[in-house]
Amino acid sequence: METGQTALQSFNIAFLQHTGKLSEFKITLNNRFQTLQDLLKEEQQTITKYNWKGTREALTSTCQEVLCRKKHHHKEWMSVENWRTTTTKQKNTIIYKQLSTKDTQCLLIVYHQ
Repeated sequence: METGQTALQSFNIAFLQHTGKLSEFKITLNNRFQTLQDLLKEEQQTITKYNWKGTREALTSTCQEVLCRKKHHHKEWMSVENWRTTTTKQKNTIIYKQLSTKDTQCLLIVYHQ
């Protein structure tokens, strides 16, 4: 990852459908933004980059605290059924090619006689 870039984080936003979690999220976020505003007033900094960095940190930390990280459920790359189908097709292809080759050889022998 290059300097200045952050990793994307997925949060379980389904929790926001519950009114209790939604109100907790709003209160926590308001508190963090109030703290951020107070810091900016004290230091009298209005640099946009600093404001965005603080905003992003406030959102990220609130999501981590209230919503938790989203859990990924990875599926198997290929199911057992797919493996069976693939293996069967490969075997059938080999058998077909062998039969085709034998038939062709027999025809060539008969033709040349």
